[in-house]
Amino acid sequence: MARRTKDEALATRHRILDAAELLFQQHGVSRTTLQDIAQAADVTRGAIYWHFEDKADLFNAMMERATLPMEETLAAHAGEADAQDPLHGLELWLIHGLRLMAEHAPTRRVFEIATHKVEYVDELQAVRERHLHNRGECLAHVEQQLKQAMKLGQIGRGTPARAAALGLHALVDGLIQNWMLDPTAFDLVKVGRQVLRAYLAGLRPAEAH
Repeated sequence: MARRTKDEALATRHRILDAAELLFQQHGVSRTTLQDIAQAADVTRGAIYWHFEDKADLFNAMMERATLPMEETLAAHAGEADAQDPLHGLELWLIHGLRLMAEHAPTRRVFEIATHKVEYVDELQAVRERHLHNRGECLAHVEQQLKQAMKLGQIGRGTPARAAALGLHALVDGLIQNWMLDPTAFDLVKVGRQVLRAYLAGLRPAEAH
């Protein structure tokens, strides 16, 4: 009986998240109320508050459900990177992320919501904090790889690793956002590989060009 109750609770949680994802995509996050989500999921507002503290908590849970497989895969991929060739490892890591974005529909859908359907108003400050936390972790990993590449002489020291990491993050983030506006405009993985290689080549010492 306890197992059944736990399974039912999990099913209700996923039904709420499914409804929220659909409504957020259709109407935007700030224009969607918890009552809207409760009606779409065929549950009470009390059921929503049983599983989530507020809309921001629900939104973050929706993001985590979609992106956790992606984050776990990328973490494993980063752990396998060749310490003797950090630039190549960094390129593979970023291309793998672009491929997941292009091929994993649930991840793409919630990233579309997070990019184009959310406003960081008061009730969604926790969403902004999560966004900043994830960006910080990504930048830290990229900066670490670039510093290792500097030690090995793969890239010059003219540009600080932090600045190079910020530029690389902006490039990838901009590619994803523009691609999501019109996925038929270009091949995210193919073009992503081309511009990443061009960017990384620009960081190499002058004698390496």
